[in-house]
Amino acid sequence: MSERKVLNKYYPPDFDPAKIPKLKLPKDRQYVVRLMAPFNMRCKTCGEYIYKGKKFNARKETVQNESYLGLPIFRFYIKCTRCLAEITFKTDPENTDYTMEHGATRNFQAEKLLEEEEKRMQKEREEEELNNPMKVLENRTKDSKLEMEVLENLQELKELNQRQANVDFEAMLKQYKELEEEQRRREQEEDEQEMKAMLEQAQNRRLLEDSDSDEEPTKARPNPTAQSKPTDILQEDPQPQSKRPRMESWERSVGKLSTKAQLAGLVARRKEKEKEKEKEKEKADPALENGMETRGTTASTGSLPAAAAATSSLGLLGAYSDSEDSASD
Repeated sequence: MSERKVLNKYYPPDFDPAKIPKLKLPKDRQYVVRLMAPFNMRCKTCGEYIYKGKKFNARKETVQNESYLGLPIFRFYIKCTRCLAEITFKTDPENTDYTMEHGATRNFQAEKLLEEEEKRMQKEREEEELNNPMKVLENRTKDSKLEMEVLENLQELKELNQRQANVDFEAMLKQYKELEEEQRRREQEEDEQEMKAMLEQAQNRRLLEDSDSDEEPTKARPNPTAQSKPTDILQEDPQPQSKRPRMESWERSVGKLSTKAQLAGLVARRKEKEKEKEKEKEKADPALENGMETRGTTASTGSLPAAAAATSSLGLLGAYSDSEDSASD
Protein backbone atom coordinates (compact mmCIF):
# COMPACT_ATOMS: atom_id res chain seq x y z
CA MET A 1 0.00 0.00 0.00
CA SER A 2 1.42 3.39 -0.99
CA GLU A 3 2.20 6.04 1.60
CA ARG A 4 -0.73 8.28 2.31
CA LYS A 5 0.93 11.46 3.72
CA VAL A 6 3.67 12.20 1.20
CA LEU A 7 4.55 15.46 -0.59
CA ASN A 8 5.85 13.93 -3.81
CA LYS A 9 3.27 12.16 -5.84
CA TYR A 10 3.84 9.70 -8.65
CA TYR A 11 3.34 11.11 -12.13
CA PRO A 12 3.20 8.63 -14.99
CA PRO A 13 5.47 9.23 -18.01
CA ASP A 14 2.55 10.09 -20.27
CA PHE A 15 1.23 12.82 -17.88
CA ASP A 16 0.28 16.08 -19.67
CA PRO A 17 -0.70 18.97 -17.34
CA ALA A 18 -2.25 20.91 -20.24
CA LYS A 19 -4.96 18.30 -20.46
CA ILE A 20 -6.14 19.15 -16.89
CA PRO A 21 -9.31 21.24 -17.15
CA LYS A 22 -9.11 24.66 -15.46
CA LEU A 23 -11.88 26.06 -13.26
CA LYS A 24 -13.33 29.32 -14.50
CA LEU A 25 -13.32 31.40 -11.28
CA PRO A 26 -13.71 35.20 -11.07
CA LYS A 27 -10.55 37.21 -10.66
CA ASP A 28 -11.91 39.16 -7.66
CA ARG A 29 -13.02 36.10 -5.73
CA GLN A 30 -12.58 36.14 -1.93
CA TYR A 31 -10.97 33.64 0.42
CA VAL A 32 -11.42 33.30 4.20
CA VAL A 33 -8.05 33.51 5.95
CA ARG A 34 -6.88 33.73 9.55
CA LEU A 35 -4.74 36.82 10.29
CA MET A 36 -3.74 39.25 13.01
CA ALA A 37 -4.26 43.00 13.10
CA PRO A 38 -1.08 44.54 11.60
CA PHE A 39 -1.30 47.79 13.67
CA ASN A 40 -3.30 49.51 16.42
CA MET A 41 -6.58 50.95 15.21
CA ARG A 42 -9.80 52.44 16.56
CA CYS A 43 -13.27 51.82 15.19
CA LYS A 44 -15.01 54.92 13.81
CA THR A 45 -18.50 53.57 14.60
CA CYS A 46 -18.24 52.69 18.32
CA GLY A 47 -14.73 53.88 19.28
CA GLU A 48 -13.49 50.41 20.24
CA TYR A 49 -9.70 49.98 20.33
CA ILE A 50 -8.30 47.07 18.33
CA TYR A 51 -4.71 46.35 19.29
CA LYS A 52 -1.93 44.97 17.17
CA GLY A 53 -1.89 41.15 17.16
CA LYS A 54 -5.65 40.67 17.60
CA LYS A 55 -6.71 37.59 15.60
CA PHE A 56 -9.53 37.73 13.06
CA ASN A 57 -11.19 35.50 10.46
CA ALA A 58 -10.82 37.89 7.51
CA ARG A 59 -11.88 37.82 3.89
CA LYS A 60 -9.05 38.33 1.42
CA GLU A 61 -9.27 39.54 -2.18
CA THR A 62 -6.89 40.83 -4.86
CA VAL A 63 -7.11 44.52 -5.66
CA GLN A 64 -7.83 45.06 -9.36
CA ASN A 65 -5.71 47.43 -11.47
CA GLU A 66 -3.17 47.97 -8.63
CA SER A 67 0.28 46.47 -8.37
CA TYR A 68 3.83 47.41 -7.40
CA LEU A 69 6.66 46.13 -9.56
CA GLY A 70 4.47 43.22 -10.64
CA LEU A 71 3.51 42.36 -7.03
CA PRO A 72 -0.25 42.10 -6.45
CA ILE A 73 -1.90 44.12 -3.68
CA PHE A 74 -4.39 42.36 -1.38
CA ARG A 75 -7.34 43.75 0.51
CA PHE A 76 -8.61 42.35 3.85
CA TYR A 77 -12.06 42.68 5.42
CA ILE A 78 -12.47 42.31 9.20
CA LYS A 79 -15.28 43.14 11.67
CA CYS A 80 -15.12 45.21 14.84
CA THR A 81 -15.15 43.09 18.00
CA ARG A 82 -17.81 45.30 19.58
CA CYS A 83 -20.23 46.63 16.95
CA LEU A 84 -19.38 44.25 14.06
CA ALA A 85 -18.75 47.18 11.71
CA GLU A 86 -16.68 46.31 8.63
CA ILE A 87 -13.05 47.51 8.55
CA THR A 88 -10.81 47.21 5.48
CA PHE A 89 -7.06 47.62 4.97
CA LYS A 90 -4.66 46.55 2.22
CA THR A 91 -1.00 45.75 1.75
CA ASP A 92 1.63 48.38 0.87
CA PRO A 93 4.65 46.58 -0.67
CA GLU A 94 6.34 49.88 -1.53
CA ASN A 95 6.78 50.77 2.17
CA THR A 96 6.61 47.16 3.42
CA ASP A 97 3.56 48.08 5.51
CA TYR A 98 -0.23 48.13 5.48
CA THR A 99 -2.55 51.06 4.72
CA MET A 100 -5.93 51.72 6.30
CA GLU A 101 -8.82 52.22 3.85
CA HIS A 102 -12.04 52.83 5.81
CA GLY A 103 -13.96 51.81 8.95
CA ALA A 104 -11.21 52.74 11.45
CA THR A 105 -8.33 55.11 12.12
CA ARG A 106 -4.74 54.05 12.68
CA ASN A 107 -3.08 54.99 15.97
CA PHE A 108 0.55 56.07 16.48
CA GLN A 109 0.88 57.17 12.87
CA ALA A 110 2.58 60.56 13.48
CA GLU A 111 6.08 59.24 12.81
CA LYS A 112 4.99 57.59 9.60
CA LEU A 113 3.24 60.75 8.41
CA LEU A 114 6.37 62.79 9.17
CA GLU A 115 8.52 60.45 7.13
CA GLU A 116 6.08 60.57 4.24
CA GLU A 117 6.08 64.39 4.36
CA GLU A 118 9.90 64.49 4.25
CA LYS A 119 9.98 62.15 1.30
CA ARG A 120 7.42 64.24 -0.55
CA MET A 121 9.37 67.46 0.02
CA GLN A 122 12.59 65.81 -1.11
CA LYS A 123 10.91 64.60 -4.26
CA GLU A 124 9.48 68.05 -5.07
CA ARG A 125 12.89 69.64 -4.55
CA GLU A 126 14.55 67.24 -6.95
CA GLU A 127 11.91 67.94 -9.61
CA GLU A 128 12.43 71.72 -9.21
CA GLU A 129 16.21 71.39 -9.52
CA LEU A 130 15.90 69.42 -12.73
CA ASN A 131 13.80 72.12 -14.46
CA ASN A 132 15.36 75.28 -12.87
CA PRO A 133 19.21 75.65 -12.56
CA MET A 134 18.85 78.86 -10.46
CA LYS A 135 16.95 76.88 -7.87
CA VAL A 136 19.95 74.59 -7.58
CA LEU A 137 22.17 77.59 -6.60
CA GLU A 138 19.65 78.80 -4.06
CA ASN A 139 19.40 75.39 -2.45
CA ARG A 140 23.20 75.11 -2.31
CA THR A 141 23.54 78.50 -0.60
CA LYS A 142 20.87 77.50 1.92
CA ASP A 143 22.67 74.26 2.60
CA SER A 144 25.99 76.07 3.11
CA LYS A 145 24.42 78.53 5.55
CA LEU A 146 22.85 75.68 7.44
CA GLU A 147 26.21 73.91 7.67
CA MET A 148 27.86 77.09 9.02
CA GLU A 149 25.19 77.44 11.69
CA VAL A 150 25.62 73.82 12.70
CA LEU A 151 29.39 74.29 13.00
CA GLU A 152 28.96 77.40 15.15
CA ASN A 153 26.59 75.55 17.44
CA LEU A 154 29.07 72.72 17.75
CA GLN A 155 31.85 75.18 18.64
CA GLU A 156 29.70 76.75 21.35
CA LEU A 157 28.95 73.34 22.79
CA LYS A 158 32.66 72.51 22.87
CA GLU A 159 33.42 75.76 24.72
CA LEU A 160 30.73 75.03 27.26
CA ASN A 161 32.13 71.59 27.84
CA GLN A 162 35.61 73.04 28.37
CA ARG A 163 34.25 75.54 30.91
CA GLN A 164 32.52 72.76 32.80
CA ALA A 165 35.72 70.73 32.72
CA ASN A 166 37.60 73.60 34.46
CA VAL A 167 35.06 73.76 37.27
CA ASP A 168 36.25 72.20 40.54
CA PHE A 169 33.28 70.16 41.67
CA GLU A 170 34.96 69.15 44.93
CA ALA A 171 35.37 72.79 45.96
CA MET A 172 31.73 73.45 45.10
CA LEU A 173 30.60 70.50 47.20
CA LYS A 174 32.82 71.60 50.08
CA GLN A 175 31.41 75.12 49.97
CA TYR A 176 27.88 73.75 49.87
CA LYS A 177 28.61 71.56 52.92
CA GLU A 178 30.01 74.53 54.84
CA LEU A 179 26.93 76.59 54.08
CA GLU A 180 24.70 73.73 55.14
CA GLU A 181 26.59 73.26 58.43
CA GLU A 182 26.42 76.98 59.18
CA GLN A 183 22.70 77.04 58.53
CA ARG A 184 22.22 74.00 60.77
CA ARG A 185 24.26 75.66 63.55
CA ARG A 186 22.13 78.80 63.32
CA GLU A 187 18.98 76.72 63.57
CA GLN A 188 20.34 74.97 66.67
CA GLU A 189 21.20 78.30 68.30
CA GLU A 190 17.73 79.63 67.56
CA ASP A 191 16.16 76.49 69.03
CA GLU A 192 18.28 76.84 72.20
CA GLN A 193 17.29 80.49 72.60
CA GLU A 194 13.64 79.59 72.21
CA MET A 195 14.00 76.82 74.81
CA LYS A 196 15.66 79.21 77.27
CA ALA A 197 12.92 81.79 76.77
CA MET A 198 10.25 79.13 77.33
CA LEU A 199 11.99 77.91 80.51
CA GLU A 200 12.22 81.45 81.89
CA GLN A 201 8.54 82.03 81.22
CA ALA A 202 7.66 78.77 82.95
CA GLN A 203 9.81 79.65 86.00
CA ASN A 204 8.28 83.12 86.27
CA ARG A 205 4.81 81.66 86.05
CA ARG A 206 5.65 79.10 88.72
CA LEU A 207 7.01 81.80 91.05
CA LEU A 208 3.85 83.84 90.58
CA GLU A 209 1.69 80.79 91.36
CA ASP A 210 3.76 80.00 94.48
CA SER A 211 3.45 83.60 95.74
CA ASP A 212 -0.31 83.53 95.17
CA SER A 213 -0.62 80.21 96.98
CA ASP A 214 1.36 81.64 99.98
CA GLU A 215 -0.93 84.67 100.25
CA GLU A 216 -4.22 82.78 99.99
CA PRO A 217 -3.80 80.60 103.16
CA THR A 218 -3.00 83.67 105.30
CA LYS A 219 -6.24 85.28 104.18
CA ALA A 220 -8.35 82.19 104.53
CA ARG A 221 -6.89 81.10 107.91
CA PRO A 222 -9.71 81.37 110.54
CA ASN A 223 -9.30 82.81 114.06
CA PRO A 224 -8.76 80.00 116.59
CA THR A 225 -10.74 81.89 119.25
CA ALA A 226 -13.70 82.25 116.94
CA GLN A 227 -13.89 78.51 116.29
CA SER A 228 -17.10 76.98 117.50
CA LYS A 229 -17.39 73.84 119.57
CA PRO A 230 -17.68 70.51 117.82
CA THR A 231 -21.16 70.07 119.24
CA ASP A 232 -22.38 73.40 117.88
CA ILE A 233 -23.18 71.70 114.61
CA LEU A 234 -25.95 69.80 116.39
CA GLN A 235 -27.45 73.02 117.79
CA GLU A 236 -27.67 74.92 114.52
CA ASP A 237 -31.09 75.96 113.37
CA PRO A 238 -32.53 73.96 110.56
CA GLN A 239 -32.52 75.52 107.16
CA PRO A 240 -35.70 77.17 105.94
CA GLN A 241 -37.97 75.29 103.64
CA SER A 242 -36.99 77.40 100.61
CA LYS A 243 -33.21 76.87 101.11
CA ARG A 244 -33.27 73.17 101.91
CA PRO A 245 -31.53 70.98 99.33
CA ARG A 246 -33.55 68.52 97.43
CA MET A 247 -33.76 65.14 99.18
CA GLU A 248 -33.13 61.97 97.32
CA SER A 249 -35.34 58.91 97.55
CA TRP A 250 -32.84 57.00 99.71
CA GLU A 251 -32.55 59.96 102.12
CA ARG A 252 -36.31 60.03 102.58
CA SER A 253 -36.41 56.33 103.42
CA VAL A 254 -33.36 56.30 105.73
CA GLY A 255 -33.48 59.83 107.07
CA LYS A 256 -30.84 62.26 108.28
CA LEU A 257 -29.33 62.96 111.69
CA SER A 258 -28.26 66.50 111.09
CA THR A 259 -31.03 68.42 112.96
CA LYS A 260 -31.39 69.06 116.69
CA ALA A 261 -34.81 67.48 116.98
CA GLN A 262 -33.58 64.20 115.51
CA LEU A 263 -30.37 64.09 117.57
CA ALA A 264 -32.00 65.14 120.83
CA GLY A 265 -33.74 61.80 121.16
CA LEU A 266 -30.43 59.96 120.98
CA VAL A 267 -28.73 62.00 123.78
CA ALA A 268 -29.84 61.00 127.28
CA ARG A 269 -28.78 62.93 130.40
CA ARG A 270 -27.29 61.25 133.40
CA LYS A 271 -29.90 62.49 135.93
CA GLU A 272 -32.76 61.29 133.86
CA LYS A 273 -31.16 57.86 133.62
CA GLU A 274 -30.77 57.70 137.43
CA LYS A 275 -34.41 58.67 137.98
CA GLU A 276 -35.56 55.98 135.60
CA LYS A 277 -33.50 53.38 137.44
CA GLU A 278 -35.02 54.39 140.81
CA LYS A 279 -38.52 54.13 139.41
CA GLU A 280 -37.79 50.66 138.11
CA LYS A 281 -36.54 49.61 141.59
CA GLU A 282 -39.67 50.96 143.29
CA LYS A 283 -41.85 49.07 140.87
CA ALA A 284 -39.84 45.91 141.48
CA ASP A 285 -40.10 46.03 145.42
CA PRO A 286 -43.48 47.46 146.43
CA ALA A 287 -43.34 45.53 149.72
CA LEU A 288 -40.41 47.62 151.00
CA GLU A 289 -42.35 50.87 150.48
CA ASN A 290 -45.47 49.73 152.31
CA GLY A 291 -43.74 47.58 154.98
CA MET A 292 -44.60 49.76 157.95
CA GLU A 293 -48.20 50.22 156.87
CA THR A 294 -48.91 46.53 156.37
CA ARG A 295 -47.17 45.30 159.53
CA GLY A 296 -50.39 45.16 161.62
CA THR A 297 -52.38 43.52 158.96
CA THR A 298 -49.81 40.83 158.48
CA ALA A 299 -49.66 40.15 162.25
CA SER A 300 -53.41 39.84 162.65
CA THR A 301 -53.88 37.56 159.81
CA GLY A 302 -50.99 35.18 160.60
CA SER A 303 -51.89 33.10 157.68
CA LEU A 304 -48.50 33.21 156.11
CA PRO A 305 -45.30 32.12 157.86
CA ALA A 306 -43.31 34.59 155.87
CA ALA A 307 -45.36 37.47 157.20
CA ALA A 308 -44.83 36.27 160.77
CA ALA A 309 -41.13 36.07 160.33
CA ALA A 310 -41.11 39.60 158.93
CA THR A 311 -43.03 41.02 161.92
CA SER A 312 -40.73 39.29 164.40
CA SER A 313 -37.70 40.70 162.72
CA LEU A 314 -39.22 44.17 162.72
CA GLY A 315 -39.92 43.87 166.49
CA LEU A 316 -36.39 42.95 167.27
CA LEU A 317 -35.16 45.89 165.26
CA GLY A 318 -37.47 48.27 167.15
CA ALA A 319 -36.25 46.99 170.55
CA TYR A 320 -32.67 47.36 169.51
CA SER A 321 -33.28 50.92 168.44
CA ASP A 322 -34.98 51.78 171.77
CA SER A 323 -32.02 50.45 173.75
CA GLU A 324 -29.65 52.56 171.73
CA ASP A 325 -31.73 55.72 172.39
CA SER A 326 -31.72 55.13 176.15
CA ALA A 327 -28.01 54.56 176.23
CA SER A 328 -27.44 57.78 174.47
CA ASP A 329 -29.56 59.72 176.97
